[in-house]
Amino acid sequence: MNTKSAAILGASGYAGRELRALIEAHPALELAAAMSARPGQAPEPPALPVDPPIDALDLDRLDGVDVVFLCTPHGTSAPLALAALERGARVVDLSADFRLRDAAQYERVYGQPHTAPELLAEAVYGLTEFARERVPGAQLVANPGCYPTSALLALKPLLEADLLEPAAPMVVDAKSGLTGAGRSASATTHFGNVHENFRAYGVGVHRHGPEICQEAGNDRVVFTAHLLPILRGILSTIYLQPRAGVGAGDIAAALSARYRDEPFVTVYERGLPELDRVQRTNQCHLGVAAHGPLVCVVSAIDNLLKGAAGQALQNANLLLGLPEGTGLGPAHGQHTATAVAPGGLQ
Repeated sequence: MNTKSAAILGASGYAGRELRALIEAHPALELAAAMSARPGQAPEPPALPVDPPIDALDLDRLDGVDVVFLCTPHGTSAPLALAALERGARVVDLSADFRLRDAAQYERVYGQPHTAPELLAEAVYGLTEFARERVPGAQLVANPGCYPTSALLALKPLLEADLLEPAAPMVVDAKSGLTGAGRSASATTHFGNVHENFRAYGVGVHRHGPEICQEAGNDRVVFTAHLLPILRGILSTIYLQPRAGVGAGDIAAALSARYRDEPFVTVYERGLPELDRVQRTNQCHLGVAAHGPLVCVVSAIDNLLKGAAGQALQNANLLLGLPEGTGLGPAHGQHTATAVAPGGLQ
């Protein structure tokens, strides 16, 4: 393979560090720069002698770089994306700045005006399994949020197959590990407030709700996020009302048919996903169970890989004309878990 060059802006955060590790092991990508995301910010020195250093932001170092990854907070990415695009790079943005297509909605959700609204129509929403035809021709890819990735991989095939009752809500009850909150310390993520605790947050106002609704194509998604006292992973339990005559078997069959040839999505024939089967992989595991008149779909991903850095690398591979799974297996891209819980529990 011809080697391509990559830069990471915001390389010190959780997603940035995961992405750096993926790129450094990638057979066709060379890391040209790993920098801070904020102008004038002095990067922290490495915590340990073995940790790689992070450089100060220098936009001139993006000249000649093939792809730029923005692992930055919302509101920070938009001007950096403009600068990278002007220098001829292609951009994968892991922030929320280009996920919502409407600038007014972005301002309502994130509480500030969008600083590059002219790019919103250009950005491709990079849920890779549903954007594979559009990503290669894109200049800017909006990498989906972690919660939306987990929810949408379960929902979109069922909506496309018209298997769900049109007027019924779709309840997404999702739980994430602490790394989903980012690296910055807060009272919410303080050990003393998380250990031996479990809570819902952002109920009715979580920023990922509008993103899920946008990509689901309706406003019937009822999304609730919860904080788990673990480091990584998202498990979403999704309650759905199928159309008359449609059962759990039909839902499972539709998911299996849609993802039969997908390397990073596994649909269980029996049993339900658990987090330890997807942690530190780029996999999404899906399982289906009948639940009275409803059908329950369980979706599990690693929020830092399939929900962030791993999916970003999938998209970058497509942008650069590389095989989509390059650099994502077996350590990060292939699962070894069985579809039955330990001890044969169903």
